[in-house]
Amino acid sequence: MDWMEIISALALLAFIVILFPAARERIKNSPQGTSSDWMGFVIPVIVIALFVTFLVMLV
Repeated sequence: MDWMEIISALALLAFIVILFPAARERIKNSPQGTSSDWMGFVIPVIVIALFVTFLVMLV
């Protein structure tokens, strides 16, 4: 391993150590989504997937 890989590995480890507790706390205290919230997410995803499928079929 050269010095760049070692520094990158140390930076990755530092990010994990610093960000993991904050992410765990945010997940624990996050608001729960209602079914209308999820439908507002699912419907655009389905529309985009159908549009991409349509574009692929045109090629």
